[in-house]
Amino acid sequence: MGAGAPVPEPRGPGPRALARRRRRHSAARFWRAYRTRRSGMFGLALLVLLALLALTAPLTVGAEVRSVTRATGGPMEGPSGAFWLGTDQFGRDLCGLLVWGARVSLMVGLLAAVLSVAIGAVVGVTAGHFRGWYATVVMRVTDWFLVMPTLVLAIALATVLSRSLTTVVLAIGVTTWPTTARLVRAQTLAVESRPYIERARALGGGHGHVMSRHVLPNVMPLVLAQTTLGISGAILAEATLAFLGLGDPTVTSWGGMLQDAREAGAVSAGHWWYLVPPGIAIATVALAFTLCGRAVESVLNPRLGATG
Repeated sequence: MGAGAPVPEPRGPGPRALARRRRRHSAARFWRAYRTRRSGMFGLALLVLLALLALTAPLTVGAEVRSVTRATGGPMEGPSGAFWLGTDQFGRDLCGLLVWGARVSLMVGLLAAVLSVAIGAVVGVTAGHFRGWYATVVMRVTDWFLVMPTLVLAIALATVLSRSLTTVVLAIGVTTWPTTARLVRAQTLAVESRPYIERARALGGGHGHVMSRHVLPNVMPLVLAQTTLGISGAILAEATLAFLGLGDPTVTSWGGMLQDAREAGAVSAGHWWYLVPPGIAIATVALAFTLCGRAVESVLNPRLGATG
């Protein structure tokens, strides 16, 4: 390089690096605010514990706990040192079944809630952006789903389709999205009334650019809060469908355990150890997700105030 050649100035971080840095800072601010919500931290601790139990079930209790031919206890034995929660009508350890059932209940609840929120977000964003006849037709369909009993629609779908976990996820997901669609559409209308949306359109931004770059990032906090709140409802819906005999009979879930207890006559026989643990597990995980969802909602929407 010659003596008279200009020295290049050091370049700063690129747009992608800046975007990643902003996301990290936003996540750090969110976590600092979330930690101040005691109820949210309590719900998160419960979820972490349940997730660890579900993930380690193949190592801690083993898949053979679900086998009828490998049962090691007698039918309907009460709680004891060998079987902490007693046994079912086949002699299987109910404690092991409860831990194994957490895998199915949590997975179905999470997938169904994600599907429901994804449908609601797409419908809400497009209806709020395009307006006109499209929004009118879509929102009338949404209103129809809102006035119809969700459980009845889910039962109808689960009855028509084959009995599997995929059917349960679809039945819950495609019947519980209207509330999210309504909320996301209202947020989309509020976002698109801001001046920078007009500037983006004036600079040549198309529909896809406006929705993906400007509208969607602003509605994502609402979508995240709806997801955490919807998981608890999805788990309760899965338990209800399984209790009604519309779940997958080849898998073990908490709702399926309640169905098996009903068929085995545990209610009339007073075998409380067969009924109470699955019910408490369903209520606990629903409470944990609700606490987390409320905490997330209060962090993302400061107008709700610090309620932790």
